[in-house]
Amino acid sequence: MLSLQGEQIYLRALEPTDLDFLYQLENDTSIWEISGTIKPYSKKVLRLYLENAHRDIYEVKQLRLCICNLEDKCIGLIDVFDFDPKNRRAGIGIVIANPENRNKGLGAEALELLCDYTFSVLDLHQLYANILEENTSSIHLFEKLGFERIGVKKEWIRTNTGFKNEIMFQKIRKDVP
Repeated sequence: MLSLQGEQIYLRALEPTDLDFLYQLENDTSIWEISGTIKPYSKKVLRLYLENAHRDIYEVKQLRLCICNLEDKCIGLIDVFDFDPKNRRAGIGIVIANPENRNKGLGAEALELLCDYTFSVLDLHQLYANILEENTSSIHLFEKLGFERIGVKKEWIRTNTGFKNEIMFQKIRKDVP
């Protein structure tokens, strides 16, 4: 049986008790650049989001899971987005909230668990990720887990200081046509 538990972390569905964590993360301006966020979220809006988080991936075309350590503390989020069951593909994104928890294998474990889940349970053929060119830690993570660099979107993300390139990565499931 497939488990969404690794050695250091596990993945779980969003719960109403995640409101404060979600509020803090979604309003962290340092990650707005990678999330596409351009304005703060209120707790009211996030509460409504949590109330609808149970909706099926086939209906809403996305899935967000909490990355929790073995002490049951939420340390990040991992997302499946642009879910396309006809073409058996989806985008994937990950954020570990506290920089002190980064580069310790937690993101790699979460990403590996989610890749296994999307390939075996959702029967996807491929996953893709978009990563800012300067985000060397994320680039290393995705390459380590078998994602291949397939292109560069030039000056794709607008920031306060100008435009940044975004690299597109893809992982194709090799065992099933």
